[in-house]
Amino acid sequence: MESSRLLTSRKSPLKWAGGKKRIVEKIKANLPSSGKKRLIEPFVGGGSVFLNLDFEEYLLIDTNKDLINLFNIIKNDSERFIKEAEGFFIGNYNESCHYYDIRYQFNESNDPYEKSLFFVYLNRHGYNGLCRYNQKGSFNVPFGRYKHPYFPKNEFLEFAKVAQKATFFCGDFTQAFDKANENDVVYCDPPYSPINLTSNFTAYAGKSFTDDDQRRLVVCAEAVKCQRISTLISNRYTDFTKVLYKNADKVSLLSVQRNISCKGSVRGKSKEVMALYSG
Repeated sequence: MESSRLLTSRKSPLKWAGGKKRIVEKIKANLPSSGKKRLIEPFVGGGSVFLNLDFEEYLLIDTNKDLINLFNIIKNDSERFIKEAEGFFIGNYNESCHYYDIRYQFNESNDPYEKSLFFVYLNRHGYNGLCRYNQKGSFNVPFGRYKHPYFPKNEFLEFAKVAQKATFFCGDFTQAFDKANENDVVYCDPPYSPINLTSNFTAYAGKSFTDDDQRRLVVCAEAVKCQRISTLISNRYTDFTKVLYKNADKVSLLSVQRNISCKGSVRGKSKEVMALYSG
């Protein structure tokens, strides 16, 4: 990958459990982008990857409609949105009673703009940067109890600039591959395969990402190889993913800091894998 692809380090405006800010350099090193004009991310999440890789265009997809609505609003109406969102970071909003009231309003609202304002507040005031919904589709992350939640004004402004080259839409990852062509390269950061059955945290946007979904993703990556489209997939390194990516053209292992655990004493480094299907 050309060194010019890596931009000056930018931070996502969102706290995002499992975000890839720390390993963007490794993603860059493993993503074959020479001659490619567009980056496709079927699991855009907090957006740290596209923000820090320089392409002419970005196609950014996620199943979380609240996230995609937010990103489109920031792209198209950033000045007004940033001003209004900042109001939730002053006064007495950093109290549990206000947090749970806003969480309730968020779950009841059908207005994309209002929900986006609430989403930013919940993201920065909720626990540990989690984005989690129950089976009914209600956001259920508890209050985070931070002393001074940070309002990411500068990060939103930077996001809005880069987003002018991006198309955001809500959908299944298969739709991203359906839209891919030989001018594209694909980076996938799916919900990670659990270490074991009791540690499964893949509930996202109201549904779980299953082992069958992991297999479907590999099928998509293999299918677009014949179109000269390369796909890089990140995941946790487990017995399951070791077998899952056995036919990849290149497999790289890396050690990554793990910060999701609720117990600080058990947070540490975990082994992750990058599997490249080279088109």
